[in-house]
Amino acid sequence: MHKPLRLSRRTAPAGVAERSLAVLGVLALAAAVTASSLTPDTSSASSHREAPLIAGDPRADNTDVYAFTSPDKPDTVTLIANWIPFEEPNGGPNFYPFANDARYNIKIDSDGNGKPDTTYTWEFKDHIRDAAGQFLYNTGVVKSVNDSTLNFRQTYTLTETDQDGATKTLLKDAPAAPSNVGKASMPDYASLRDEATLDLPDGGQAYAGQADDPFFLDLRVFDLLYGGDLSETGQDTLAGYNVNTVAIQVPKKDLALNGDAKRNPVIGVWSTTDRKGAEMPQAKGGEGKGEESDGKGREGAAGGEGADWRQVSRLGNPLVNEVVVPLKFKDAFNTLSPHQDRTVQPVVDKVKKPILPQVIEKIYNIPAPAAPRDDLVEIFLTGICKACGPIKADLNSQRLNADVGKDDFVPAEELRLNMSVPPTAKPNRLGVLAKDLAGFPNGRRLSDDVLDISLQALEGAAQTGKIVPALAAGDRVDRNERPFGETFPYIALPNTAAVNQAETGKPGGGVDAGQGGTGVGGFPVVPAAALGGGLLLAGAGALALRRRIKQQG
Repeated sequence: MHKPLRLSRRTAPAGVAERSLAVLGVLALAAAVTASSLTPDTSSASSHREAPLIAGDPRADNTDVYAFTSPDKPDTVTLIANWIPFEEPNGGPNFYPFANDARYNIKIDSDGNGKPDTTYTWEFKDHIRDAAGQFLYNTGVVKSVNDSTLNFRQTYTLTETDQDGATKTLLKDAPAAPSNVGKASMPDYASLRDEATLDLPDGGQAYAGQADDPFFLDLRVFDLLYGGDLSETGQDTLAGYNVNTVAIQVPKKDLALNGDAKRNPVIGVWSTTDRKGAEMPQAKGGEGKGEESDGKGREGAAGGEGADWRQVSRLGNPLVNEVVVPLKFKDAFNTLSPHQDRTVQPVVDKVKKPILPQVIEKIYNIPAPAAPRDDLVEIFLTGICKACGPIKADLNSQRLNADVGKDDFVPAEELRLNMSVPPTAKPNRLGVLAKDLAGFPNGRRLSDDVLDISLQALEGAAQTGKIVPALAAGDRVDRNERPFGETFPYIALPNTAAVNQAETGKPGGGVDAGQGGTGVGGFPVVPAAALGGGLLLAGAGALALRRRIKQQG
């Protein structure tokens, strides 16, 4: 039995801390170049469109997962998962609803066996006020999530399922925040988000709705690492795009093994999507097989009610599927439960000998670290602990939990968070690499620069404890284009301007994007103008019909 984890910024040696993060980050950038050669012609960011099949099903495509101790409520943990990559704000008239034939899950492994001990599941339902007489998403200015002018809206049920399959309902018929149609239709989107941020019965909060995509990076990394010229970096490719978000903030005791966050502070987190009736390939080359869901948010059950629900998307650490997993296994990886990862030998082999360092060596003459990379096996499959592998630090493996026996633990790819590390007053974007132990790879905060961290890790910073000078600037995208909030759900409000206006230096195209169209240079938009825009939208259907009748006549 292991002793309780005692890790803090005061006790972790600086060099060890740097190595632990740097190595863990290898996974993220490893995705960068290999994905360009392994995947079809699709854009990729974190796990945006990371496998061939899921690229064709954006509403089921899980893009990013975040897990961190809540900075303003340190006795709680915030879990965030995003779906639908590359949402162009002006993508009407149907915009971006959650699928009503899918289940969106965030899963927590507290005992290290690679299986969920707690699962939060969101299931959505559509509501259309006038399907026969309208094509509009909204028929006027929307002032409330239940406004009669909101022609299309969604509600959801949020459930919590334990390791034995017992399920309780936390929220029922809860309103989801709508897609942000624009400044005329939704002049105060912040108020809609506030309405959709709900208290949970046993403490905590939940949110579902649209948000600015919080991931930031220069995606030209896939163009043979910026065309061999790092001076050409600096464009945040995801600036201006939105995603659909589910978020939950819960007390740490609700996630910890045996409800004791002091004895058992480390958890593993990942997110999945279940589709009804989906047919998915199985991974070969090991024992891993795709999982069915029993309809209660658990993996691994077959038969019985709800057995036709199947897992089609999965995400823990950023960029794993893109970079580490060979093309042949990408779709199958999306169906696996983490406890099966170690059985798929071709994937394990790619962790031990990643492709990207060899590509970087060829392009930039930076020597690739020698294989086999047993440090990466520790980072991606076991978490970091002195007993886990070559990295001599205790950071974020469930083996550090006092109530986890050695025989109970299995290697599994998860985003691991040590809840005993307090939030940092001034977070550093490089996380543990910059001696900020509350950041990636100890969980993942919204502001963590996982691409730059990974780039350094991949090129030897994990082994030397020092930044690689030739790559010190990274991709020169150091923060999100919109500031994050200070309270739950922390994510920035969704953008409203066309993405092709985002390069002008004013993403809102004259109106500040992400603010619900409420400000121009700091001044509020005239309410009458917003109302007029809403009325114009309301009359659009009638005008179009008149024109068509006239043409046909």
